[in-house]
Amino acid sequence: MSDVRTTVPADERVEGVGFAPEEVRIEEPTRSARLKWVVLVDAGLPAGLAVNAAVCVAGATTAGVTGLLGPDAVDAAGSAHPGLPWAGCSVLAAAPEQLVTVRAKAAAAEGVFVADMPEAAQSTRVYREYLDQVGETDDLRYLAVSVVGPRNRVDKLVGRLPLLG
Repeated sequence: MSDVRTTVPADERVEGVGFAPEEVRIEEPTRSARLKWVVLVDAGLPAGLAVNAAVCVAGATTAGVTGLLGPDAVDAAGSAHPGLPWAGCSVLAAAPEQLVTVRAKAAAAEGVFVADMPEAAQSTRVYREYLDQVGETDDLRYLAVSVVGPRNRVDKLVGRLPLLG
């Protein structure tokens, strides 16, 4: 059995992708953030599967990129609500071939973090089976791709893809 990690060690994160504590500016509009976060989802997926794919890549992204989540919010009754993405996150619709293209270009771009969800993640119920299926597949079909990087680079990668509707 191979070694399976549940988080990305700091020394293996994409260098330069993430926010230092002093860069977290919760008083400014999301567009002022140095980095942009987008999640692309296969536009042909039924709603439940699309949401599942988006949430799964978002979880992988927040584990792999520092500083994406803002501080916890506390309501008037004193109940805490865990921090949300302070710099925003757009969820976009894409065709399957666009997911492959954007993922490949993002993975090759300097200073860009990529997380993806291959189809095997929704067709298996045992994580080991998922790992095995991915390991045996040369041509993965992606259901969602998450990209974080410099705003201009991410904009160029995703073009004018529409919001997931």
